[in-house]
Amino acid sequence: MNPMRIFSGFRMKNLFCASVAVLFLSGPALAHGPGGHGGSSFTALQALDKGVKLYDKLVASGKIEESWETGLKRVEIEKQGDETVVSFSRKEGDPESLYIFFDKDGEYSGSNFTGK
Repeated sequence: MNPMRIFSGFRMKNLFCASVAVLFLSGPALAHGPGGHGGSSFTALQALDKGVKLYDKLVASGKIEESWETGLKRVEIEKQGDETVVSFSRKEGDPESLYIFFDKDGEYSGSNFTGK
């Protein structure tokens, strides 16, 4: 069977129409983005990225001890009301955790060792 015959005439027209329909119908759904209708689009992954960059700056500038970099135990992301909190916990030392806060739009809103 000739391969060109499979995609000729009626079948090709149906394939084209189906492709146009999919593009036309999916456009409005994709236009809203990850936040939906006017919601915040600041994701946990973006919070992690911004938090790690700020954390690295704090270590490099000497504002927090080097043990925060070499003895890091875990990093967590959580929502607290309208804020997203990225927490860095180390294996040893006092204080044990550093918290970096971002508002619903992803803007830095503060950091501390208490998480409050």
